[in-house]
Amino acid sequence: MPHVDVTVISDAICPWCFIGKRHLALALADLPDEIAVSVAWQPFELNPAMPPGGMSRRDYRTAKFGSWERSLELDAQVEAAARRAGIEIHHERMTRTPNTFATHRLIWLAGGHGVQQSVVDELFARYFVNGEDIGDARVLADAADAGGLYGVDVPAFLESREGVAEVRGALAHARRLGIGGVPMFIIDGRTALSGAQPPEVLREAIVGAS
Repeated sequence: MPHVDVTVISDAICPWCFIGKRHLALALADLPDEIAVSVAWQPFELNPAMPPGGMSRRDYRTAKFGSWERSLELDAQVEAAARRAGIEIHHERMTRTPNTFATHRLIWLAGGHGVQQSVVDELFARYFVNGEDIGDARVLADAADAGGLYGVDVPAFLESREGVAEVRGALAHARRLGIGGVPMFIIDGRTALSGAQPPEVLREAIVGAS
């Protein structure tokens, strides 16, 4: 049986990464039965200088885009793209833009327990649908539990140094690759596709690598 490895370089607060994950799921559902695919998520920080506690989303977006009105226009464009992909994004529920380093550590931990996909799903849903602060340790613990990461004391993990070096190393690797935006889909280590590619493009790349 052909096997294809898909690496997704992503940030948990990137709406196009949420949309891209949906597109990938649609692509995988449309693959021939004889192709097996493994998906792994690697970190990227859209805001590496974000304070550890995050900041007001309105303040952050106003400073980044020049006005809150411009931010709202961009949000509307993203929400329309999400609806076309069959998912919801509720920017009006978001009040904080978090620092995502702890989030990436949790995703790394989930990967070691075989539940990375479901934990990533939980994080995207909590941030983009529910408007929760995924930089908060309590929210991360709830997401881990809902995503099937059982038997792990997530607050204790986040207080430790476990996974810190690994996530920093992966972030540095993304920089060395010259990645400046996400999502980035790397198919079998050979083909790199940038952005929330349509399902048919992802499907074609996976079939071509098999």
